[in-house]
Amino acid sequence: MTKMRKIVVLDTWVNDTNLGNKIIMDAVYAELRRLFPHDFFYQVPLLEHIRAGRGLVRQGDYVFLGGTNVLSADMNKSTGWPLGITDAFWMRNVILFGVGWWQYQSYAPRPSTRFVLKRILNKEHSHSVRDAYTAARLKALGFKVLNTGCPTLWPLTKAHCEAIPRTNAQAALLTFTEYRQNPKDDRLLFEIVKRNYASIYFWPQMHGDYDYAKRLCDSQVIFVDPSVEALDDLLHKEDVDYVGTRLHAGIRALQHRRRTIIIAVDNRATEMNRDFNLPTVPREKSATELDSRIKSSWATQVILDQHAIAAWRQQFATLVDHPA
Repeated sequence: MTKMRKIVVLDTWVNDTNLGNKIIMDAVYAELRRLFPHDFFYQVPLLEHIRAGRGLVRQGDYVFLGGTNVLSADMNKSTGWPLGITDAFWMRNVILFGVGWWQYQSYAPRPSTRFVLKRILNKEHSHSVRDAYTAARLKALGFKVLNTGCPTLWPLTKAHCEAIPRTNAQAALLTFTEYRQNPKDDRLLFEIVKRNYASIYFWPQMHGDYDYAKRLCDSQVIFVDPSVEALDDLLHKEDVDYVGTRLHAGIRALQHRRRTIIIAVDNRATEMNRDFNLPTVPREKSATELDSRIKSSWATQVILDQHAIAAWRQQFATLVDHPA
């Protein structure tokens, strides 16, 4: 047996309010446990100023930052990662795992952002990022990068996708997004779903999703409890299609082999559709495309870059065997 190492995970679900980050972190931990089955794992919350966890980060043999869109051209203003200049003097060798860039930004990273990222991100290992846009931004800063997609996508192999139904189910799972509310478009989404399905479930991924859905849908939907466990239970037991604006609820549905149409409301779904053929419909095209998409027969064909995924994994290969 090789040396027992300390694996530190900068966790983006701890102290967060968005259950989508729990879905991401589930995939992050599953993959890292697969890579490091005999090692100690330590969890450090990322979405707050790290204090008690500093010693763990300093001592870690590997430090991974898991998922979500915490990178930005201005880390002081437009990201949930409270990263300051002082962090550059103690944090080192962080390896990104499925991380994305916060929205589209036309300007170059601020000098303070460049300084901090170049100090704290690992320069020897390749970073795993969510999409090509993020890869381009990091490569411009001089880092080695692999566009692996979000680790939530990694189980969606060709064989997995072939088992997903091609025609619509009798029931639908609907979601809205608290921070991307558009009453006109979301009402249209609900009306299209109502026309095409006998019953509709609604899963609130954030607290604000529930009240918003109550206003738009009233008693015409069946509310699912706000937990990933309740979501999994529904997707496991009920024959449903997923149609909604929540990206990672849609990916969770795909993991359960449910026919999925993600309504793209930001750069995350748009970029993952472009890079990996994730099944999406742009919000602005819902009125013209969604109804026919629901009614037509089509195959789910998520296209993963297996070479990039394998190359990222291979960086951490040890004498301890693990499944291929």
